[in-house]
Amino acid sequence: TIEYELPEHSEISLIIYDIAGREVQMLVSTSHEAGSYSSTWNGTDENGRQVSGGMYFARLQAGEYSSVVKMVYLK
Repeated sequence: TIEYELPEHSEISLIIYDIAGREVQMLVSTSHEAGSYSSTWNGTDENGRQVSGGMYFARLQAGEYSSVVKMVYLK
């Protein structure tokens, strides 16, 4: 589960990338009002296939703001 807070109304995207920088799955692509939100990644790619265990990155883009967090997916 990835939790994030928005200080103001923003167009956001939350995307999971693999260690090579390839997009694995777009979790969120919408606009949100200010507030706290969370999104859950179930360890699958865009086609619903289970990904292998390892290092992944979650990138949150909200307006001008961008943040990347490192994640380890264990099977």
